[in-house]
Amino acid sequence: MNRKKFLIQSGILSSALLTKKIDAQNLFTSENNNQTKPIVVSTWKHGLTASIKAMELIQSGADSLTAVEKGINIVEEDPSITSVGIGGYPDAEGNVTLDASIMDWKGNAGAVAYLQNIINPISVARKVMENTKHVLLAGKGALEFAKSTGFKEQNLLTENAKNKWLKWKEKKQELISPHLNHDTIGLLAIDKSGNISGGVSTSGWAFKLPGRIGDSPIIGAGLYVDNEVGGACSTGLGEEAIKSVGSFLIVEKMREGFSPNEACKYVIERIDRKTTNKNKFQLAFLAINKNGEVGSYSLLPGFEYAKVISENSVLIKSASLKQ
Repeated sequence: MNRKKFLIQSGILSSALLTKKIDAQNLFTSENNNQTKPIVVSTWKHGLTASIKAMELIQSGADSLTAVEKGINIVEEDPSITSVGIGGYPDAEGNVTLDASIMDWKGNAGAVAYLQNIINPISVARKVMENTKHVLLAGKGALEFAKSTGFKEQNLLTENAKNKWLKWKEKKQELISPHLNHDTIGLLAIDKSGNISGGVSTSGWAFKLPGRIGDSPIIGAGLYVDNEVGGACSTGLGEEAIKSVGSFLIVEKMREGFSPNEACKYVIERIDRKTTNKNKFQLAFLAINKNGEVGSYSLLPGFEYAKVISENSVLIKSASLKQ
């Protein structure tokens, strides 16, 4: 999909819904009570169009799994987004490598890691879930599987991403600060039947060491869904989400009775207590429970998420541990 076509589609989608910004500090005590279904939430401003697309599909009768996949495809196919899909910043050797995972309300999961030359890793992850007995495929094996199921190879390194990489390489820099470019798209949806699915997709840490895999394809770290309880996803420094198994932990805290906001805050505070890398990275979680209540919390300020209900969409500024 070229940029012109993408922008036209994005404009059509965005014009169909009312979007506004809300501060999460004033959100949790009132708006989430007795939330209606269906509902879609996603990380970052670039997740707004993905959430709108997902909601349109749900309203048309699609289940939450299809809505998650097709919503995330919108972001993967946007070359202006440098942290997901085509246009994503490459690793230290100039290769764009993608991670993604998806889960449905039945507890099924699929994921791909270090996938190259395929624009829609979330769709490949769904194929892994539905067409194999595995959960995670990586590297060359993931690529060969994708091609065997009909996906076509294409160059994912845009001129913008290539130029950024060349400038970084000329300066012989160390790894760039992980909070500068780590905007994973995570999307959680509840459909008309009340079933929850979720997915995440990313090109990962810009100019990372070759072979690095983040939390996005790790079930329980970057994504977790339990249809009896809710779902959670993460964005930011994946290493910390992996070590804390953060998304799984959030769902378990919601099982204990925590609200989505309380559960996200609990995990961020726990990570902050245990890390020695103080204030040097961003990490955020987004969660939704079975009742449609939404919550988020980040380590550093700046994280925001999109929420779409019926014909209304909002972009919400998340609360954070640090100010």
